[in-house]
Amino acid sequence: MNASGGEQLTVAVSRSGKGRGGGMMRVETAPHAIQTVTKSYIEMKSPTNTALDLIKNLPSVSVSTSDSSGMQGGSIQSRSLTDEDMALMLDGAPAASATYLAENIDSENLDSVSMMPGSSPIDLPATSAAAGTMYETSHDPSHKFGGMVDFSYGTNNMSREFIRLESGDIGKSGVRSFFSFSNTHARSWMGAGTNQRRHIDFGLRKDWNNGSFAKLFMSWNNEDFVIDRYPTAAQFMKYKHTGEGYGRKAGFDAVGNDYWRNNIDHWNQLFLTAPIHVVITRKLTFDFRPYYNWGQGWDGSAGSNATGNTTYYSGQPIAAGTPQTSYFQENGALDVGATAKLGYDIDRHNHFDIGYWYENQDYTQHFPTSVTKANGANPSPNDYRYQVFSDGSRSYPGNTTGYEVHSLFVQDTAKYFEDKLQINAGFKYVMSNVWYRTYPGNGHMGQNLTAPLPHLSVSYRFNQHHQIYVNAEGDFRQPSASALANTSYTGTLPRNQYSIKEELGYRYNDKYVIVDLDLFNYNITNRLLSTYLGNNQSGVINAGNQTARGFDLMVASQPIYGFSPYVSFEYLNARMDSNIPASDMYGNLTNFRTKGTQAPMSPHVMANFGLTYTNKGFFANGTVHYTGPQSVSLAGDQRMPGYVTDTLSLGYHFKPFWRAQSPTFRLNFTNLTGSIVRTGVRGVGTNASTVRLMNGNLSGAGSSAAFYVQPRFSMTGTISTSF
Repeated sequence: MNASGGEQLTVAVSRSGKGRGGGMMRVETAPHAIQTVTKSYIEMKSPTNTALDLIKNLPSVSVSTSDSSGMQGGSIQSRSLTDEDMALMLDGAPAASATYLAENIDSENLDSVSMMPGSSPIDLPATSAAAGTMYETSHDPSHKFGGMVDFSYGTNNMSREFIRLESGDIGKSGVRSFFSFSNTHARSWMGAGTNQRRHIDFGLRKDWNNGSFAKLFMSWNNEDFVIDRYPTAAQFMKYKHTGEGYGRKAGFDAVGNDYWRNNIDHWNQLFLTAPIHVVITRKLTFDFRPYYNWGQGWDGSAGSNATGNTTYYSGQPIAAGTPQTSYFQENGALDVGATAKLGYDIDRHNHFDIGYWYENQDYTQHFPTSVTKANGANPSPNDYRYQVFSDGSRSYPGNTTGYEVHSLFVQDTAKYFEDKLQINAGFKYVMSNVWYRTYPGNGHMGQNLTAPLPHLSVSYRFNQHHQIYVNAEGDFRQPSASALANTSYTGTLPRNQYSIKEELGYRYNDKYVIVDLDLFNYNITNRLLSTYLGNNQSGVINAGNQTARGFDLMVASQPIYGFSPYVSFEYLNARMDSNIPASDMYGNLTNFRTKGTQAPMSPHVMANFGLTYTNKGFFANGTVHYTGPQSVSLAGDQRMPGYVTDTLSLGYHFKPFWRAQSPTFRLNFTNLTGSIVRTGVRGVGTNASTVRLMNGNLSGAGSSAAFYVQPRFSMTGTISTSF
């Protein structure tokens, strides 16, 4: 019998299938450090988890979150740097900051989350990759019609509903899509108040037979949540020893005006990314990755009481003593850009890329005042009935900040000895124009900045079990537009932070175990530090130079009688290389004695342990994380002790019945021991107490750190199924 058509062979490889330790680690081959949690681990965790919750047990990070209901994000510390120094990416596009990471995507639509703590791809559209990259990969639409649904209920009266619908392949077009919606409601775990989040994700993908594809991911997020308080050390100790909290009040207090309904963050966010990969010829490819991120909303907080010389919009006088609300109003936060890259196979050994990246960020915000509603709630600052006027004009101070980036990059990837040796060399040059304008005074600051970013990596695989690599690169952090907008107008903008980083790594894997060791060294110039200003807002300052070196170690195994262990460890030695400017008690400019001292937010030791158990339909996962003591002020006079956090997940996969293809029930627990510990800082302090400066005088008044506190014990139960 003769064949009627040509023979076809299809080969598919799933990187998520290379997971170990219950999905807490993955086999990697990249010529730089990369640490990944896979879908199998994500599916054991609570649907309320953000990407920050999912990476908490990677060796290079210490993660702080402010709630247990997934409404907000938190912060990341990594190798003496923070998430402000990091490129947070979703499908190759810049995502929201870690504080608001929950805005971008629901956890059910995450396929994997990776940390590249010491590196960033040269074609990455990022102005802050000094601490590397956190990369989220969204769900690819299924080829089959169907979907999934889950419902969660838990501590703090948390309830969450999620549904995802899959179109499957639409006719013979090769197009497939998904649409999902989630709704979350929960009480604040600290103090009074309720929080609400509504979220939509939409994905679309089209594949061609020659390897070309086009993908679209879009999300919309709407939130109303109580603005958290971040306690000082004294407030935390009072809560720990007496149980007296530091949250918002349950009822209207016209004197302090600290009613939770007067301290609400209202926010709308739209995120869009549409990467396209075109195979032009057998040797020539083209990639285009446009993205768009837009947000609008406001934060309300207690303002001073009316003095009797102001009026409403109608001209009616506002009675003296009337409570007022002050606003941080984000009229528009825009981030739009695109990366274009042309790739060419020069020969069977070399692949060459050349590309261009453009980005524009623009933040416009104002700080108006309105009369608080009679019931104590804050009205919309756009509601003219409550707006405050003086001499017929509304007080409406504000500013516009932003930047425009143009960047060119080239790289060559060479492979020899049956692809065992891989050499990648590239160069990226970033040119940006930064601006800051204030209203109504029309103050203006601006500067043009450049950043040369060389990249070099060499990797050699001795065989399928052993690999070594060396990676060296320059990365930078440009002050974000949102941070600049909150920084005091001084006439001078902060300078770019620049980092030179080197890594030396070794990997081993076989069918039983994988081991990953990474040694690193950072030299950081013009270190940028975030300072907490209150009301959920942070500014930024330059804080001298810094050196950080240490190592990460990860080990995980395949199941042994159903048990899959995972262990990771980091040692870090980060030191300040310069003395930080400060004013003494008489106003004279001098310096803190910081050279050679431990850098803020740089614990020497972090360790993690995870254990996953699976047996037929039953599954369980437990994790323990430890972060050592650390400095939390520039002067080094305030420290945060080490702490331990833990989680536990239990569940069971039932057999399919009727339309339920994967009925599952799971319980997720956090902070099992109910520990009351600080897990990070919202912003470093300058000096918590009076210290001796380099000119021999005592320091002037400074500031102490504001802290993240581990939320109390929480439990979430979830039922879910695909259909």
